[in-house]
Parts: sequence; structure tokens; C-alpha cells
Amino acid sequence: MQYLLRCKITQLVFLLLALPFLGRAQMGGDFQINLPDHDDKKFHFGINVGANRSHYSFTFNPLFISSANDSVATVESINSSGINLAWLVNMRLGEHFDLRTYPLDLIFTEKAFQYQLKKPDRIFGEDSITVKKVQGITLALPLQVKFSSDRINNFKVYMMAGGRAEYDFAANAGEKKAERLIKLNKIDYGIDAGIGFHFYFPVFVLTPEIKLGWGMKNVHSRDPDLKFSNVIDKINSRTLTLSLTVE
Repeated sequence: MQYLLRCKITQLVFLLLALPFLGRAQMGGDFQINLPDHDDKKFHFGINVGANRSHYSFTFNPLFISSANDSVATVESINSSGINLAWLVNMRLGEHFDLRTYPLDLIFTEKAFQYQLKKPDRIFGEDSITVKKVQGITLALPLQVKFSSDRINNFKVYMMAGGRAEYDFAANAGEKKAERLIKLNKIDYGIDAGIGFHFYFPVFVLTPEIKLGWGMKNVHSRDPDLKFSNVIDKINSRTLTLSLTVE
């Protein structure tokens, strides 16, 4: 699955790089520069929508590694899909640098852990292979620095990096009845890095972007009494996002 995803991303990058040249070839010699003053504005705004693939990077608890566990044989993290909705605010710092944030950035994810159980509890619907899904409804506040190339006709490429803070409304660390769940904390923070492409049209700028996100905080609220939780030590989020912004 990860190999196919990497292939799709590579194909998308080549397609995006080829689009401006294909467009110019179709127009022939009659070429027009769209929105020539767009990048000179101090502020500009946009609407961002995207799709994400996310999973958890985790480590086993030392007690699980050093001793035999009665219930769980092994655990894997499964990639799952989600969507992003955001409002972009971009501030120009100079000819090639911008500072940007998303004051309203909603991220909907569904990560999952797959357990191989030695003694599944059939009463609670468990099987020898049991998947525990972890849904997330996250409000993020990122702050990013963007470095842009020179504009080539109606095309520009850029790289970005920055940090973010997140609050997950669906996290269940405070729940008392969570015997069959994995408890996660609501607050997380991490770093982002990615690459994007500006395509200038007569009345708007379309920006596809590929971004990787690394969660830096351990979001696991470990409970040694819960069989799905006590085998895991640290949990960090990992996200790949493909998005489109209209400015």
C-alpha cells in the first residue's frame, strides 16, 4: 500500500511540473501573464481542502518486550484516510519568503491499530486479528515559513516548513469507561514540511501541495490495566497530506 501511494505521489509531482509547459504549448505564441501583481500584496487569503493518509508511530512498552503477554501477541499501525478543511492567511516577508498560518484548520482522521490476540474475547466481538480504530477531529494552528522560486510565466514552485499545535476534540483520555479503547491525550504539537506549486489563472491562483507532518508529543495516555493500551509505550502521529488551495 505504501509503495502504491509513493508511486501516485511521484506521478502527481511530474504532472504538476508538466502542466505549465503543456498549457503554454497549447496557447502557442499568444501568451498572457495572469495576476501580475498578486505576489506583491502584503496579505492574501485562501480556502484549502485536502486529503490525508495518517498512522501512528509507536514503541512497545518495555514490560511487553521483556515478558510474555497473556492477551496480545503483536501490534501494527494501519494507514487510514481523512480530509482537511482550512482557511489560509499569507503574509509577504520579501521577494522569496512568506509567513503563513491557518487560523481555522480542521483535520478529520481515522487511524487504527491492528492486534493479533492470543485469547480473543468473543463476547466483545474480538477475533484473533482485531482492529481498534481511533477517530480524530482536530483543530490545528500551524505557523509556516514559505520559500518561493522566481515566477516562471504563470507558474511558481515553493517549499515550506514550520510547526503546529493541535487540539483533538475526539481524544478520549478523560473517559472513565474505556476498557476496550486506547486512551489518547487531546493536545499535540509537531512539525511540517512540504512542497507546493502556484498556478496563476486570470482570476485566482490554484496551489496543489504535498506535506508531511510529524507529531513530536507522546499522545498516549497509557493505562497498565487495559490490554490494548498496556502493550504500547509512546504514540506519535504521522500524516501525509495532499491539498488544493484557491487564493
